[in-house]
Amino acid sequence: MSESGEKVTAKDTREVIMEATFRALSKHGYTDLRMRDIGEEMDLTRQVIHYHFDGKYDLMASFLEYITEQYEGSVEVDESDPRTELEARIDQCLFGPEFDQFTHWDRMKVYHELFAHAQNDERHQEILDEHYDNIRASIVHVVERGIEEGVFREVDPVLMGQHITDAIHVGRERRISLGHEDAPAEAREAIHEYVLDSLYLDE
Repeated sequence: MSESGEKVTAKDTREVIMEATFRALSKHGYTDLRMRDIGEEMDLTRQVIHYHFDGKYDLMASFLEYITEQYEGSVEVDESDPRTELEARIDQCLFGPEFDQFTHWDRMKVYHELFAHAQNDERHQEILDEHYDNIRASIVHVVERGIEEGVFREVDPVLMGQHITDAIHVGRERRISLGHEDAPAEAREAIHEYVLDSLYLDE
């Protein structure tokens, strides 16, 4: 249960519902999740959920937006040079950032479960597409910057960004779905040895 039963603003209410959804999804999974399970994870009445959301699918779409907004807004990297920034972005996607509640992997477990069900929901696809594009765009941007500054080789920045982003997703999925604890570290090692080493001009 949440710790506070005090009156909250609309913004606070949304966050209470979203964090309760995290807890309920972590316990029950997407397929078996019921609105009452979410209601049991917070001090606010279950009617508050129905007031703000038109059923489970509407809530799940808003929850996906919440996850991606929170994740993208928490990324902090050193932009002093392209190499440092690129490696930091890859590490952030694979290993962090850290949150006050629920670890990076708690969040990724829920994210990837919803990702797996997106084929049946067009709105979920749109949200996940946008998030994927934002991650890829951040990598494309730093690759373009590195080429312009003469520290990266001439490559297709979009293809490079997509290749790195896909490798990150596979590494995370192996850890979450198959229990391969070393998968993220192995993905980072492969990206560094077979992608970044060939990208850096001084290697």
